[in-house]
Amino acid sequence: MGTFSISHSIAGTEIMSVAKNSYRHSSLMVQGTTSDAGKSTLVAALCRILYRQGISVTPFKPQNMALNSAVTINNGEIGRAQAVQAQASGLSPHTDMNPVLLKPNSDTGAQVIVNGQSIGNQDAETYHAYKKIAKTAVFKAYDRLCHTYETIVIEGAGSPAEINLRANDIANMGFAEQADCPVILIADIDKGGMFAHLVGTLALLSESEQIRIKGFVINRFRGELSLLQDGLDWLESYTAKPVLGVIPYIHGLHLEAEDALPLASDDGEINKSTEKFRIAVPVFPRISNHTDFDPLRFHPDVSFCYIGPEQNIPPCDLIILPGSKSVRADLRWLRAQGWGQQINKHLRYGGKLIGICGGYQMLGKHISDPNGIEGEPGVLHGLGLLNIETLLAKEKQLKNISGHLFLENAAFSAYEIHAGCTQGEDLNNPVLRTHKGNDGAMSSDNAVLGCYAHGLFESPHACNALLKWAGLQKNTAVDYQQLRERQIDRLADVVEKNIDMDNLMKIMRRKGP
Repeated sequence: MGTFSISHSIAGTEIMSVAKNSYRHSSLMVQGTTSDAGKSTLVAALCRILYRQGISVTPFKPQNMALNSAVTINNGEIGRAQAVQAQASGLSPHTDMNPVLLKPNSDTGAQVIVNGQSIGNQDAETYHAYKKIAKTAVFKAYDRLCHTYETIVIEGAGSPAEINLRANDIANMGFAEQADCPVILIADIDKGGMFAHLVGTLALLSESEQIRIKGFVINRFRGELSLLQDGLDWLESYTAKPVLGVIPYIHGLHLEAEDALPLASDDGEINKSTEKFRIAVPVFPRISNHTDFDPLRFHPDVSFCYIGPEQNIPPCDLIILPGSKSVRADLRWLRAQGWGQQINKHLRYGGKLIGICGGYQMLGKHISDPNGIEGEPGVLHGLGLLNIETLLAKEKQLKNISGHLFLENAAFSAYEIHAGCTQGEDLNNPVLRTHKGNDGAMSSDNAVLGCYAHGLFESPHACNALLKWAGLQKNTAVDYQQLRERQIDRLADVVEKNIDMDNLMKIMRRKGP
């Protein structure tokens, strides 16, 4: 079976079925001892390795919790990590790749997205009960993928050993047991405690779940491998399970984060020189889609920084207000940090300001939420820097868009994820145009602009035009699509070199626990 093009697989509303005797050749689930153990990264690597071998492969994550998301070809919403894994597989992202997405909007609640569409907000207790219903959506999506692709590489969530989350589990072993797929367990040695993580996780699983784990992968190893060998020998002897690979720490590797903000220490390519064009992004508690700024972090002529709590916004050329899952709550946070006054000072001294999605809404005069979409119903005064007003609506806007900026007539491709409807006088001075109409607004003094489009900076021409408007005259934006492809290939090369792919392929094709 050759690789399917997306238009012949899951692009439409009906999923192509194949004959029963060619039903799913193989599957593999990657689970981790902790969050951020490397599950997303390993799945992306395996998808690219298999894709390069001509195997029809797709990623799958039953349940994801993340504020970084992507819009799919069928106008739904999935986790950003699954969109990257889809690219690694040579596919466009589809909602079947991540049928349940949870987008936290408080410490105890989240917006629940099923098959790409929001079904509303739920607290933890309510969702725990709802998981029985969510399971149906998960396995229907999985079944459609099984009838379409040779191989499915599945990503778990967090750790399978969270005792309090095991009832009605659809994210880890609960899924693996019902789907009858083999599992490998990955641990991050860079954090320390790797042997305890692996052995302890194994010990907390049931007997059938322990049997289902077919081997271990050690991630982010630094140093001489021979010095680790005694420990690996002990691990294999103690657990009677093989170590399938030791993946070295890959310096400067960049793949979009599932949720956590990137650490400065990971940014090997990023220039922090104060002589560069300076961009600052204030970080909200519920910041969403901060992957918007990855092209700026890698721009050769930009010095980029995130501004955290109790930090002042430093002198800079451009401030960008990012997206937010809880716009009014994050706007209150912004003011409590003193950032409102600092933004006004920045503008008085000739700086420029951009708002994206939730950040765009904050720039207006009012944000109204009469239906309690993001919390208690009510109205909050905005920053008043654009003559616009936003009404939060029940229906969420999810779409991929393309067109041209009014700045330099620069071409772009982007996407929208928002629940707001914005009106006002400054919309007569829009930022971009598509075949469906204009979007965004610019202030009369040309110092402030905002729009709903995520991903604008990924288009080099659009990135250059926006930064030129803000004061950078060099057309040196990176081609972010090519950068992402290079990083995926680089990751796949390293993993393929350091993992036992022959044994892994045998595990994937094995039936039963």
